[in-house]
Amino acid sequence: MNNSLMTFVRNGHFQNCLKCSIAAVQPGNRSFHTSNPERQIARKYVVKNYFQGPPKRSDFDIVEHELPALKDGEILVKAELISVDPYQRAYNLRSKLPYTQYGYQLGVVQESKDPNHPVGSRVISLKGWRDYSVINTSSHPFSDFYKLPDLQGLPNEYAMSAVGMIGATAYFGLLDICKPKSGETVAVTGAAGAVGTIVGQIAKVKGCKVIGFAGSDDKVEFLEKELGFDKAFNYKTANIGSALKSAAPEGIDCYFDNVGGEISSTIIGRMRNFGRVAICGSISSYNEDPRKMPKATILQPSLVFRQLKVEGFLVQRWAGPENRWPEAFADITKWIKNGQMKTHHHVTEGFENIFDAFTGMLEGKNTGKAIVKV
Repeated sequence: MNNSLMTFVRNGHFQNCLKCSIAAVQPGNRSFHTSNPERQIARKYVVKNYFQGPPKRSDFDIVEHELPALKDGEILVKAELISVDPYQRAYNLRSKLPYTQYGYQLGVVQESKDPNHPVGSRVISLKGWRDYSVINTSSHPFSDFYKLPDLQGLPNEYAMSAVGMIGATAYFGLLDICKPKSGETVAVTGAAGAVGTIVGQIAKVKGCKVIGFAGSDDKVEFLEKELGFDKAFNYKTANIGSALKSAAPEGIDCYFDNVGGEISSTIIGRMRNFGRVAICGSISSYNEDPRKMPKATILQPSLVFRQLKVEGFLVQRWAGPENRWPEAFADITKWIKNGQMKTHHHVTEGFENIFDAFTGMLEGKNTGKAIVKV
């Protein structure tokens, strides 16, 4: 999650409208409805509990709330695609209850009082798991709200994956932190997930040997046969140390870490001198009790004696004053268009099914980017 989003969460701004006319609604109700033409009613997912282990349906309420009339500089947006991501689990304990579930969505402008965002145009925003939103277009940093990028004919789903925050995460985490050189060996965990699939393919574009770790034999086959990874392993069945010794006998130069845990300690223990590690996430521990976190092999001997560089990051870093996200979008779009990169989308239909898509993603049921089509 980026820094601006963390500030948004800490300040409790996602609780807006909870003091309006709110009523729980059952799945299947209309997304946007009103018996009074002057009242516009929308739905959203509100998190009411801190997750204990895997998120439960009872941790959420789908509630309806009245939207305010538009003011100058505001737009009314109807969600078309909603993103479910691991950080939405990771930051639950950092959020003040209750809160509207945050996250990225792609929406179409229904009404507008901003000439720069006319009716029918599309925008990306952090409005999260809600079907309709009123957005003040001038009050957000780029990473929280921006126009749909030029997808050059690609389907809009790409703006939720490779040509969006996910792609920027893979692009800058690998290229700016790991700085892979042609001929080097790159390892990536969570390799069949949204970020991991893109990391591995960017590394291939840059001339690297790529080793991926995923959670099923089907995903291993997908990585090797569909995405061109040099080698992939099922971390649930493979001996990680032996697998790395056979696939990369000279060691690993760059490691993109999405999962944390013992597998990461093992990979870091197989790195070459002056190797680089980009820490993107720790999905292996997101559902664990924070008071009883799992133990992993100590890293300091490998870090010191092999003089490794390890850096954690939030992708918002590159959406600051210089705003480099469009740089990533342009390169990734080019690579997709010329056949150097493929993006797989795991699409779930229906606003009422967002929770199932979310928990399925956390369980690793998706290959590629998990998206909900509203």
